[in-house]
Amino acid sequence: MTIPTLVGAGLIVIGGGLGLGKIGGSAMEAIARQPEAAGKIQTAMIIIGALLEGLAFGALILGK
Repeated sequence: MTIPTLVGAGLIVIGGGLGLGKIGGSAMEAIARQPEAAGKIQTAMIIIGALLEGLAFGALILGK
């Protein structure tokens, strides 16, 4: 693998990690404000997280 490929893969992983951290943090804030909506918030968080991971995985494969 070349250096630009490795840098690109690193940026993808960092971006995915930041995105998942933002999703988790925002979900926890929302649950703290409205505990009765925890189920809906968790469901949305899991769906968005799965889509984000799929996007990052796809980008890693296309970048190789």
